[in-house]
Amino acid sequence: MSTTSENVTRRPRTTGKEKTYKKTTSSALKGAIQLGIGYTVGNLTSKPDRDVLMQDFYVVESVFLPSEGSNLTPAHHYPDFRFKTYAPLAFRYFRDLFGIKPDDYLYSLVNEPLIELVNPGASGSLFYLTSDDEFIIKTVQHKEAKFLQRLLPGYYMNLNQNPRTLLPKFYGLYCIQSGGINIRLVVMNNVLPRSVKMHYKYDLKGSTYKRRASRKEREKSCPTYKDLDFQDMHDGLYFDAETYNNLMKTLQRDCRVLESFKIMDYSLLLGVHVLDQSHRDGGDSGQAGGDGRRPVGQRVLYSTAMESIQGDGRAAEALTTDDTMGGIPARTHKDEKLLIFLGIIDILQSYRFIKKLEHSWKALVYDGDSVSVHRPGFYASRFLKFMSTQVFRKTQSIRYSPSKRTRTSISALKSSSQEILSSHADEKHEDDRRDRLGGARSLASLDGQAIFGSYLRPDLVPANPSFYDGSSMGTISTSTIFVNVDNQTEERDDAASSSTFTLEDSAICLTSEQSTVDVDHDEGSVLDVYL
Repeated sequence: MSTTSENVTRRPRTTGKEKTYKKTTSSALKGAIQLGIGYTVGNLTSKPDRDVLMQDFYVVESVFLPSEGSNLTPAHHYPDFRFKTYAPLAFRYFRDLFGIKPDDYLYSLVNEPLIELVNPGASGSLFYLTSDDEFIIKTVQHKEAKFLQRLLPGYYMNLNQNPRTLLPKFYGLYCIQSGGINIRLVVMNNVLPRSVKMHYKYDLKGSTYKRRASRKEREKSCPTYKDLDFQDMHDGLYFDAETYNNLMKTLQRDCRVLESFKIMDYSLLLGVHVLDQSHRDGGDSGQAGGDGRRPVGQRVLYSTAMESIQGDGRAAEALTTDDTMGGIPARTHKDEKLLIFLGIIDILQSYRFIKKLEHSWKALVYDGDSVSVHRPGFYASRFLKFMSTQVFRKTQSIRYSPSKRTRTSISALKSSSQEILSSHADEKHEDDRRDRLGGARSLASLDGQAIFGSYLRPDLVPANPSFYDGSSMGTISTSTIFVNVDNQTEERDDAASSSTFTLEDSAICLTSEQSTVDVDHDEGSVLDVYL
């Protein structure tokens, strides 16, 4: 039974050396959590597996655990309490979806002591971490627990469609009743593993109103900074194109789901591990747990940052090692190597009457678009814009493109080389032409004899040379001038009208001052030459 005082945020108090939450000491709370979960999960294993029905989301099981024990419950040294389990079959399905076996779930939560974490936020909740770094137990308010109950059917549908998500993964919802006080708990995935040292930690909403870490927060050994701090300390985190696209696709899909549920005021929890700084410190990237043993890598499916973003999974499996713990590789603008761990948190805030009233009041005093509380559609758009432009950026692929000067010099070099080659070719061609012109002579003579050959021996009239004789000074091709015997008069007129014929680079020159007379007197000699 809930009381009116439960709607007010309860902050843990410190009595001596131990914290209390709703007048319950932290040690008693941790003991009750482990006893209650151990009993309910163990009792659930006896129930057969079946499909989840709509009524399963609204089932609440309750068991009383007295300090002296009973036939069904063990004895303990804590005050008497009643332990409630919400939607046990539905949450069992969620655990099966992420590959969590009942024995592993019990071992993580029950067999090892829980580690209490310091809460940096304003919710006043208590956080407990399991020793194997797998799960986080968080105390929630009554309205948040009721909202999660109403959210379960839609949450079930979303996980079926998309198990790779940055949204919180809920594994159980419980309530402890003791002395008229209700303490509600939710079991979730752990976003920031203790085995990797976080050099920077951020809680990002995409808003600017009062989004800077307080002085008290900055004095902590590992403070949690906010949006304005990130803009002051980083010039964006750079990913390769494929990783950036997968990350933004996942964020867009998750924000669409949150908007459909009318959820706002959520945050992106971002942890940054600087690999170069870790190597300079001379230590391992991981830090040992409270018991001195280093936790092993996370075994829950889709629990690491690399596995949570959209992709085929092969890259995530290759990069999920004991050293990286599934972090997403990234770089700074100074080319420092990073590992990024992230997840969306605090999604149990709906845009109801109280939140609408809070936004209206703040919008009167401050810029309405800069405050954290806003309608879900605008909140999602602002959140995505901030993440895609200010936080996450895509590295530009470097392509070789020669400069204008280089291209000009190459063109000039090519043109100059072609000019040199062409000049050499022209000179050689001119020399060959002179040699051929020097060895050639007029085709016709006054005595009617056709002479072919060297002018040094005019008394020799050689026979018709072979067209394939390589030693001939000139080569007469089949495309030369043919004399048509049937139209000799027309050909003579054409020959007389022209001054000079040049065949095959002027190897044979026909001088036409006397060509008409020569052909009239001796047609056979001309035909002998042209054939």
